[in-house]
Amino acid sequence: MNELNVKIYADGAVIEDMLAAYETGFVSGFTTNPSLMKKAGVTDYVAFAEKVVKAIPDLPLSFEVFADDFETMEKEAEKIHALGNNVFIKIPITNTKGESSIPLIKKLEDKGYSLNVTAIFTTKQVEETVAALNPDVANIVSVFAGRIADSGVDPIPYMKKAVEICQTKKNAHLLWASTREVFNVFEADRLGVDIITCPPGVIDKLKGVGKSLEQLSLETVIGFNKDIEKLGFSILA
Repeated sequence: MNELNVKIYADGAVIEDMLAAYETGFVSGFTTNPSLMKKAGVTDYVAFAEKVVKAIPDLPLSFEVFADDFETMEKEAEKIHALGNNVFIKIPITNTKGESSIPLIKKLEDKGYSLNVTAIFTTKQVEETVAALNPDVANIVSVFAGRIADSGVDPIPYMKKAVEICQTKKNAHLLWASTREVFNVFEADRLGVDIITCPPGVIDKLKGVGKSLEQLSLETVIGFNKDIEKLGFSILA
């Protein structure tokens, strides 16, 4: 893993999984979102966020606003910003009405807040986001490469263009979001993407990177054999 330039962030909202990822030593930050919090059973957003900041005080942490109107989003952003110096405020690129968040992003950037602009899918959204960012503040531009791929569209051309756009603005860090498999990490690295978020399953698989294909073949057969023993099936009986 040491040969990779792309930074690996862990994606999730289960504190135990976050701490396990933190202890691996190769995770450089953490991201969360409302869907992950719902799945994890988080019932108190602020208490959860405060607990995470206390447990992980030295790496970037991204917490997302929950509101759908920009006035409330701004108030939530203020509260999230106050959680800690290592906190990035996640702002979706639009609300549910399809209204652009760019005016709010500009307003928060003028205050010097670090943002993680999320749910980005198009080149136009990348361009508008980067244009709105403050070069004197660290920011993240999250492009959902995995979900682009889920739609049957090749995400690589989009990510290549996003790399070019983000490189035009100091402190605009491109993030490959919605990672589906370990190989995405190496794709992101090859393209020059700054950050990739990985769910716990991919983080766990990253620990096995470097094994030979022969070793993986043997481990697969051993796994089949263990399941066969548990099933107790007999073909010849």
